[in-house]
Amino acid sequence: MQNQKSALGLDGNITVLIGYVIGVVALILIFIEKDNKFVRFHSFQSIFYHVGFFAVYFVLAISIGILSQISSIFGFLGLILIPLWFLWLAGMIYAAYKGFQGSMFKLPIVGNIAESMSNK
Repeated sequence: MQNQKSALGLDGNITVLIGYVIGVVALILIFIEKDNKFVRFHSFQSIFYHVGFFAVYFVLAISIGILSQISSIFGFLGLILIPLWFLWLAGMIYAAYKGFQGSMFKLPIVGNIAESMSNK
């Protein structure tokens, strides 16, 4: 299925790779991809992965900001935000690589949600 053409006219595995790296492409594919279930699943998974990460990051950043205003002792907690970016990047690269290989793998948490949404 990954070798089928996507709605963009590219091979499915290349489209999936681009969708993970450039999240806007995945968002567009959610609306225009109707036939290729492989591309559709990975598009949903990419969007949920990116949105989920940024939501967690935003909540942590606000919480740490409030705590550091209460007491400067909590200012060091801001250091945990730096490795989160590297974890996000590593996860995105891994997902893009596995999708490019043609694997129908699921990321933790968002994979099951993406599977249920892509079958609708």
